[in-house]
Amino acid sequence: MDYESFLKRKTHLKNGGGFDPLFMPDFLFPFQRELVSWNIKTGRSATFADCGLGKTPMQLVWAENVVHHTNRPVLILTPLAVSHQTIKEGEKFGIECKRSQDGKVAGKITVTNYDRLKHFDPADFVGCVCDESSAIKNFAGKNKAIVTEFMKKMPYRLLCTATAAPNDYIELGTSSEALGQMGYTDMLSRYFRNDQKSCDTGSAFARANVGGAKWRFKMHAKEPFWRWVCSWARTIRKPSDFGFDDNGFILPSLNISETIVKASRPMPGRLFVEPAVTLAEQREERKMTLTERCEKVADLSSHDSPSLIWCQYNQEADLLEKIIPGALQVSGGQPDEKKEEIFLAFVNGELKKLITKPKIGAFGLNFQHCSHMTFFPSHSFEQYYQGVRRCWRFGQKSPVKVDIVTTEGEMAVLRNLHRKAEAADRMFDQIIKYMHQAVQMVDKNNYSQAAEVPSWLSSIRSSRTDTQFITATA
Repeated sequence: MDYESFLKRKTHLKNGGGFDPLFMPDFLFPFQRELVSWNIKTGRSATFADCGLGKTPMQLVWAENVVHHTNRPVLILTPLAVSHQTIKEGEKFGIECKRSQDGKVAGKITVTNYDRLKHFDPADFVGCVCDESSAIKNFAGKNKAIVTEFMKKMPYRLLCTATAAPNDYIELGTSSEALGQMGYTDMLSRYFRNDQKSCDTGSAFARANVGGAKWRFKMHAKEPFWRWVCSWARTIRKPSDFGFDDNGFILPSLNISETIVKASRPMPGRLFVEPAVTLAEQREERKMTLTERCEKVADLSSHDSPSLIWCQYNQEADLLEKIIPGALQVSGGQPDEKKEEIFLAFVNGELKKLITKPKIGAFGLNFQHCSHMTFFPSHSFEQYYQGVRRCWRFGQKSPVKVDIVTTEGEMAVLRNLHRKAEAADRMFDQIIKYMHQAVQMVDKNNYSQAAEVPSWLSSIRSSRTDTQFITATA
């Protein structure tokens, strides 16, 4: 082994374990074929593709290739109600996949919800797809531990999501660990430093608060970090990111309107109406303005077209369901079957007004038939982004209107969402920048002059074997 090969083996850029594609159908767009082919050849990888770019058909083709290659089953994990959507897509494209809720292998491609994973045996499957894999991004989250352990011994793994790490770059470590590329803590120690001092939230450094410690990039590690990420992940926001034509993937306009509801009375213990500053004050202000905010949403939704109504609290959902004619809510306390029934009624046009929380319905579902939504925002950029992209996604034919209804005290929430949106854009820019050169270490210098070896070094080499020389100079 030469020294260059030795160095390459020491890096974490090496991936592999895949195979050449065996099945690449015509229904995939050229950029989709490029992505799927790379995923198959890599074996264990992630696709961070924006909403509406066809992650479902891509992961179905990936799973079909693994089945053909190994003659063993593949499991696809999805959020609630998305499993039905995945099976429908499989029927559309002629790829057989069956749903299972009890842990049994239903077919060569089995589809289930994340909350049903506990019933399945990983030994039954050779590969696993995590649809909307941002469900495992939280380092301390339950889903992360369960999914990572389930896939630990599988040779073929695929993560698919549009929002890999919307708040912090280091959340990418949970995806890396699930794919078996590098452990989360190993990633922290290699690329980040523990900085107990607060750092500028608007800086280009990645930052997070993990276990009470703040982390940011080591000064020399930014470029190696992105090159490493690109060795196991591909990112695409539009086909032109891969050099393809954007025709058919240009989004209609997005129109965002903000309505500020003022508190009509002072908070408890106050003489005057004052702006809410702390989180506790913001929550109190939301309670005080509950009726006014819900009435405003009801007014904004009083049209014949479909409306998607996002809320944050049960009290908001209950009141909205009462005052909006014909509206139904999907709540956490409902059985999964009831939730899916309401979601499907909205998709099929049988229900015009759907009320739910982003953490319940903002991941994976396609609502391109709807071009209006209202939003009670929170500090979660991921929930806001995913909620908006249920409707504003490739395949939407009409301009999308988003009505944000909030309070004076929550203006800081909107500013925080803007900051996180900018951070997410920087992350995508960095991955795309290094994407095409991630797995290569190329010396661009072209030296024409031969190097001269010192006489003392030549004499040592001539008197020893290569093995002795390496040992003596190590």
